[in-house]
Amino acid sequence: MAKIIVRTALAMALLSLPMAAAAQDRPAPVAEFAVGWVGFADDGIVSETMAGGSLRWYPLSRLAIGPEILYIAGDNHSHLVLTGNLTFDLLANRAVTPFLVVGGGLFQTHESFPSGGFTSNEGAFTLGGGVRGNVGERVTVGVDARIGWETHVRLNATVGIRLGQ
Repeated sequence: MAKIIVRTALAMALLSLPMAAAAQDRPAPVAEFAVGWVGFADDGIVSETMAGGSLRWYPLSRLAIGPEILYIAGDNHSHLVLTGNLTFDLLANRAVTPFLVVGGGLFQTHESFPSGGFTSNEGAFTLGGGVRGNVGERVTVGVDARIGWETHVRLNATVGIRLGQ
């Protein structure tokens, strides 16, 4: 699975190389806040809510990198997800921007039992895409859908704020 993520990241980076010459067209960094739904595969789908945020820096006009943190609340347990993400904007400098995203990092679960708590850590990845649109000079709203490990499907809404010019 790690090979697929690395190959996808390299392919996205290579596709964006022609845009490197247009450095002045790079978007400003963005702080993004997300809320949504996460469905875990169990004996059916276990639904939980999530909230989090991310930062995106654009080393190239259509390629962004940055961290993401999510908190997922469940019954008698919670999850903390920390990933480093690579986002590829399919269209540059548009009012509406479809994008692809891949990320990898840490998935932490904390279980609460009457006898005490238990915390476990494992690797994490997400893969998906979405669309975001401008609602002002510095504000965007969007939606995205992802799949990931620990096996889940994620649907969320975002609000982003551009941090510079």
